[in-house]
Amino acid sequence: MADSFVSPVPVGPAGLSCRAQRFVEVDGIRVHRQDIRRHRDAWVGRGMPAAEIDRAAAFQDRWGGLALPTAPFYEGGPRILDADCPEGSEAEGWSFQAGSSRVSMAYGFRVGPDGAFGIDAYRWTPLHASTDGWVESLALAAHARHWAKTVTRIKGKAVESLDLSGYAPVPEVEGVMDTWWRGRNSLIAVYRGEAVGLDAPQCLEAHVYSGVDE
Repeated sequence: MADSFVSPVPVGPAGLSCRAQRFVEVDGIRVHRQDIRRHRDAWVGRGMPAAEIDRAAAFQDRWGGLALPTAPFYEGGPRILDADCPEGSEAEGWSFQAGSSRVSMAYGFRVGPDGAFGIDAYRWTPLHASTDGWVESLALAAHARHWAKTVTRIKGKAVESLDLSGYAPVPEVEGVMDTWWRGRNSLIAVYRGEAVGLDAPQCLEAHVYSGVDE
């Protein structure tokens, strides 16, 4: 039986902000996604918990096959959001791939035991509390790049000297290692994932978007 037609125009999943829904629908492309449920019996037979397979399948239903514009860090992020076979153990917890990298890298993108979206480098490093948060961060970065009058990149130790007093965290990105901050006519993104995950403090980076009004 032939595969059913997949519209290249995605629909923004419920629960996202209006900005992120529009970002997904205007800038995203939906491609064919693999049906991982057809592997369920085989994976259960290999000792994988059925609940973890169902969790990966739920990710695939919501995000599978979605290609989004490049992220401003992490070499652009996953090329296409796409789950695969869960890996792990009862003791360590289970995770699954969130999508393949765009370029050769020292880490991959995964969804962790608690649903966080992060990178699997020398250690598991959650970036956002959910994949929704990752997509929200991409949408906010696109918004900030479009409207900001200036963009300043700060690297390494200088990031720790940023004065965030008067700024409020942006809740929709669900920041863990990576956070966004909103101030008067400005936005700041702080990317700590590589610095922590690779034990490389020189990779710490912040982007300051100035001249962004309400």
